[in-house]
Amino acid sequence: MLTINKLNFSYGDMQVLWNIDLAVHEGEIVTVVGANGSGKSTTLKNISRLVAPQSGNIDFQGENINSLESHQVVERGLVQVPEGRKIFPEMTVLENLRMGSFIKSARPTREANVERVFTMFPRLKERQKQLGGTMSGGEQQMLAIARGLMTNPKLLLLDEPSLGLSPLFVKIIFEIIQEINKQGVTILLVEQNVFQSLKISDRAYVLETGRIVLSGTGSELLSNDHVKKAFLGM
Repeated sequence: MLTINKLNFSYGDMQVLWNIDLAVHEGEIVTVVGANGSGKSTTLKNISRLVAPQSGNIDFQGENINSLESHQVVERGLVQVPEGRKIFPEMTVLENLRMGSFIKSARPTREANVERVFTMFPRLKERQKQLGGTMSGGEQQMLAIARGLMTNPKLLLLDEPSLGLSPLFVKIIFEIIQEINKQGVTILLVEQNVFQSLKISDRAYVLETGRIVLSGTGSELLSNDHVKKAFLGM
């Protein structure tokens, strides 16, 4: 579904991604793990076309998307839920959700998708008239993910969805990710919570200082000595 080949990216004179090769197959949960500053979020920004790669190719469903604008990528079904949630704080929950179906292709299914996400996130249904900015961090993360689903994504990019959440909400968010995947949405997940993310992943990549240093199944990386030492304190 998604193939990245020899991706390089720089912020000015500072190169932050080096020859990234990565693939996501339809139906998978694939995770990119790494420490803060390793280049995880920058990788997603390149895929979403929020920034342009210095070199390399990004293909989505057989189409090279290097030259596309970010809104054109969304229209093709590649949707990112950004780090920090980025909801509209002065809008209600329902208004935030409807903004998620702004693109033309998502408008005909807007109300059906509202009901779909309310079924998946009953807490959001209870708070549909509440301003997004008055909700807890965990509730805002639910809203950000639900808003992403309003676009009918084929591939959902999740950038640090558990960041700053309580242990209870971390558990809930990872359960939600698995449920979304079971409903047919392929997922590329970027996470610092290495243990939880590898537990639910079909495959994963370890990113260190802008380079992929390891890849394998989630269970393989959980048992890898380098991963244990670097990320799990074992």
